[in-house]
Amino acid sequence: MPSLITGQEIAEHANRDSCWIIVHSESLAFSVIADGPDPSIDKVYDVTDFLDEHPGGSKIILKYAGKDATEAYEPIHPPDAIENNLPIEKHIGTVDPNTVVKVVKEVTEEDKRRQALMDARPPLDEILNLHDFEAVAKAVLPAKAWAYYSSASDDEITIRENRAAFQRIWFRPRVLRDVSSVDWSTTILGCKSSLPVYISATALGKLGHPDGEINLTRAAAKHGVIQMIPTLASCSFDEIADAAQPGQPLFLQLYVNRDREITKKYVQHAEKRGVKALFITVDAPQLGRREKDMRMKFVDDGAGAKVQEGQQDVKKDQGVARAISSFIDPSLSWKDIPWFRSITNMHIILKGVATPEDAILAYEAGCQGIVLSNHGGRQLDTSRSGVENLIDIVAALKTKGPWPNPNFSVFVDGGVRRASDVLKAIALGASAVGIGRGFLYAFSSYGQEGVEKAIQILRALKDEFEMNMRLLGARNLSEIVPEMVDASALRAHAGLTPPDNLYNATYQPLSLASFKTKL
Repeated sequence: MPSLITGQEIAEHANRDSCWIIVHSESLAFSVIADGPDPSIDKVYDVTDFLDEHPGGSKIILKYAGKDATEAYEPIHPPDAIENNLPIEKHIGTVDPNTVVKVVKEVTEEDKRRQALMDARPPLDEILNLHDFEAVAKAVLPAKAWAYYSSASDDEITIRENRAAFQRIWFRPRVLRDVSSVDWSTTILGCKSSLPVYISATALGKLGHPDGEINLTRAAAKHGVIQMIPTLASCSFDEIADAAQPGQPLFLQLYVNRDREITKKYVQHAEKRGVKALFITVDAPQLGRREKDMRMKFVDDGAGAKVQEGQQDVKKDQGVARAISSFIDPSLSWKDIPWFRSITNMHIILKGVATPEDAILAYEAGCQGIVLSNHGGRQLDTSRSGVENLIDIVAALKTKGPWPNPNFSVFVDGGVRRASDVLKAIALGASAVGIGRGFLYAFSSYGQEGVEKAIQILRALKDEFEMNMRLLGARNLSEIVPEMVDASALRAHAGLTPPDNLYNATYQPLSLASFKTKL
């Protein structure tokens, strides 16, 4: 059994010339003792050579030099990131827990304010829609977490358009149909689902709740909904997979790594763990400029590395998103699709398709589907909404054979807040709809119970799906047809759109640069 490293020894490496930190994560905490996990085990790493390369700057690391950095590390890094990216010779060893003085977190006035808001949250039975979760999350989340979750690119036109587009689609309900019994269950890529909705991938769940994405996993299992695991989760892939129930269907969202061997290993491991479908993100060769997130870096004096001091072109304004995404490969192209098909038998779905031309290419490349998505408005601003693109893309795919095509699915995400939004997308040809931020805000506000409540709002008796299907005159999803909606105003971007007061109440407008001191 290797010797343990004492806290005194670690504390001697607490400067720029020799910087050791302690990091604990459940995915790393496996004891050398044969009886399995030991949550008390922390690891020591030498990060001296990494200080000037850290996207968030060296100061935040040096703040924890010679100490336990887990609290700062865990929410914004996948738990195995340090294990996978730091050379093995920098893995110093295991900490003697009896010799380490834990860093006591200072409780600030802001912490007290947020805790008071948490204590004053509306009870769950007063939460009536997904907008309510967003309003609570906006109040209780730390400023950096809210900025990361809510931000979108540039002027944030597309994120608002994602929501507004659904308001320009009008129902044409049918009457005098027997709707005493309605059924909104379906199959998504061969997997049973209680709703035509899946939980879309969103990153860094622990910024919002200590249990992160596992809140989604447990709630999805309980209510028969499919979760898409994000590449940039706060929890490790195996933590999420281990939290799933036997036979629970899971999808995987993939950012393709510059090192294809890492990607291959990750994809094949996911398949071995039972993941059913691979959603390859194709609209992010570079992440968009998300100014709410970026402005958080201006307020943080820990941003920027020592070697950048005095330079004029230092990118200190990149925010959390850029800090966690430098590995993404911008060279990803159509020529890579055959390679993906060669390394996995999972369904391959391209996430981020926006045009009929690319939809046809995906079909011809042998993919099993596409997601019409603009990344939640976080990539190319003034891109059209997924639901608007749906009409042209379905029309193009109909030229390739019978429709609906059982071998090729079309999903939509972005701006979905109501069951009525889902039904509009289904009527226009979508196979199912992804919801990301809605469930993210639910667990950020109320944990797993929040996600369960969100699913119940969409699904449960006398709630949104049942009511809307009855009022439309549809007994099951196959009866929701294009003739039930009027989408003629969908392309009228400058036309009159009914204001969505609930969405507008939680939307936080962009701000301008602030003076350092108030006059």
